[in-house]
Amino acid sequence: MLRVGVCVSGGGTNLQAIIDKVEAGAVTGVELAAVVSNNAGAYALTRAKEHGIPGVCVSPKDYETRGAFHKALVETLDEFRLDLIVLAGFLVVLPEELIKKYRNRIINIHPSLIPSFCGTGNYGLKVHESVLGRGVKVTGATVHFVDEGTDTGPIILQKAVAVQDDDTPKSLQLRVMEEAEWEILPEAIGLIANGKIRVEDGRVVRV
Repeated sequence: MLRVGVCVSGGGTNLQAIIDKVEAGAVTGVELAAVVSNNAGAYALTRAKEHGIPGVCVSPKDYETRGAFHKALVETLDEFRLDLIVLAGFLVVLPEELIKKYRNRIINIHPSLIPSFCGTGNYGLKVHESVLGRGVKVTGATVHFVDEGTDTGPIILQKAVAVQDDDTPKSLQLRVMEEAEWEILPEAIGLIANGKIRVEDGRVVRV
């Protein structure tokens, strides 16, 4: 069983999608071992409790320095003996130590078709505002491995979503979540759990 930890800062809708797919048997070989948040008030922690998943908050507010927070975050994740870390709306820049220790064992969901509308400053509703502002006709979501860059790691899955003429940033955000994010994030976890992908020369290949 792949021991999976999910890191979330907010409501945890992607977390819920993962829980639902695992509990329904649509994603196999996975044990949801932990939910970690940097926000004590995150509803994601409530979702974790309701489904019997250990939940913990590691907040930068509780530490005098960023370095101390990073150390605590790494130690907390290590304690759960995780095989895979899933960033599902985790608004924290990961320390380099964590990325190196869990090389090709951290994945992230981004609400656009990378390399479009990604990188520093592109997160949450800002992505969808940029999509509408540019007038593109197709957007979507991307699951990728995490490396030292911002949204630059090897791409695992992508799914396209059509942009409607009457979309607002919020309506587009919801549709991208429903049609893409909630589908491909659990799917990517399942592929990893069942040994269906590997990273070769910076690219993800099916096996």
